[in-house]
Formats: sequence, C-alpha cells, structure tokens
Amino acid sequence: MFLPDTVDLGNGFKQYFEIVPAFSKSLKEEVYRVRHEVYCEDLEFESLRSDRRETDEYDPYSLHILMRSVQTNEFIGCTRLVRPRPEDPHCPLPFEITCADILDRSIVDPAKLPRHSIAEVSRLAVIARYRRRKGESNTTLGISDEDFGTLKLPRFPYISIGLYLATTELARLNGIDTLFVLTEERLANHFGKLGVKVQSIGGAIEHHGKRMPSMMSVSGIINDIRNIIRPLYHTIAIDIKKGIEKCNSDEDFV
Repeated sequence: MFLPDTVDLGNGFKQYFEIVPAFSKSLKEEVYRVRHEVYCEDLEFESLRSDRRETDEYDPYSLHILMRSVQTNEFIGCTRLVRPRPEDPHCPLPFEITCADILDRSIVDPAKLPRHSIAEVSRLAVIARYRRRKGESNTTLGISDEDFGTLKLPRFPYISIGLYLATTELARLNGIDTLFVLTEERLANHFGKLGVKVQSIGGAIEHHGKRMPSMMSVSGIINDIRNIIRPLYHTIAIDIKKGIEKCNSDEDFV
C-alpha cells in the first residue's frame, strides 16, 4: 500500500459507506434483492426469480451484512456468514460439499473442528456501478493492485475490505473464530498487504472462475491487521453495534 500513516481510513470510510447488519426481515429482503441484481440479472450466475429475491437453503442459518452508500442511501453490497445448523451441526457448509475432493485434511478437517466456532463467508455481492472496472464485467467483486493506488495517487478498496472486516467483527460477536472462504489466489496476496493471513487448504476448483478453499482466523485478523487498518475496523465495529441495537428495537426483528 502507498497510504501515508496519517490517513484515517475510518473517517474516509464513513464519509461514503455504512455497514448494516441485516437481522430484521426487511433488511434480509434487501440482501436478497441485491443478490438477485448481481447474481441473477447482472452476472447470470443464478436463474432469475419471479420475486427478484435470490435465496437458498443456507440463508436461515446465516448472518447477513449490508453496505449502504451514505450519499445515495441505497444498499450497494452484501455478504453473509453461513453457520452450521444448530439442530444438525455436522451438516456440511457449502464449501465442504463443493470442495470435498480437493480439501487438504492434513492442514485442517472442518468436520473435526468445534462446529459452533466456524462459518463460511459467501454470497459477497456488490452492484455493478460500484465494482465495475476494466476486466471485471463477470466477477462479483475483485481487488487489484490499482485499488491500492500509487505513491503519487494513493487509494484504498473500501468496499471489498469493508465487507470482509464486517464479517470478521460479526463473527467475533458470535463466537466464531475460523472463517472459510472460496477465493482467488490474488485476493489472498492482497490481504497479506493488510496483515491478514489467508491460508490455502486445498487445490483450485472451477466456481465462476478459479477458486481455492481458504481459511482465516478471526482472532488472527484482529490481532495482526496493520495499524493503519485499525481505525477502519473500529468504525465498522461501531456501525455493527448500532445496527444490532436498532434491529433489536424493530418490530419486524426476527
């Protein structure tokens, strides 16, 4: 990164974006709407739905996050943490099915971990006009070298990093310490710039492009992120706390 140490990423983030935990019925509907726009209408990864809501069997067992544009007040992105089912904790997470044949169980066997402490990050989606760059017409969201700018023109990928940090804080609040994700190799490399260790746990598969199963430690992320990232994490943590308090007071909270 080329950002000077004096840059406050937390203040920069809140000028443009807000993280909203989607625990209420109405906010979950916004999650499914964003996902339909991205996965079904834009990228055509999934079939169109008559209600324009993209959902699956994992949503009832997931914790959902939204990102809102402060300037337009619209929801522009989302992601989720898929948790094991309380009534059947050994029911596999999505990646455990998709990657069953290529997981390196000498590194980790998810089935042997305490199931209450694991989750999978998935369904990360950002609407087209907030993610589209040259070469990104068929991806949900990417991070490239140019997102971190140059010495003369420093930049920071607030949207992608913001969503991942939000899932980290939400995981921490729910006692989750191991996150699994299907990711591109370059994403792991870019996370390394932030002090985040992303460990590959298997070979690559074809899943809307080449992806590798990887894992991250929630406590490791929080302890090891670079000092320049901490104000951003703190801002996102405050957003999540406020959002949870608001959801708890809403009549449609579920």
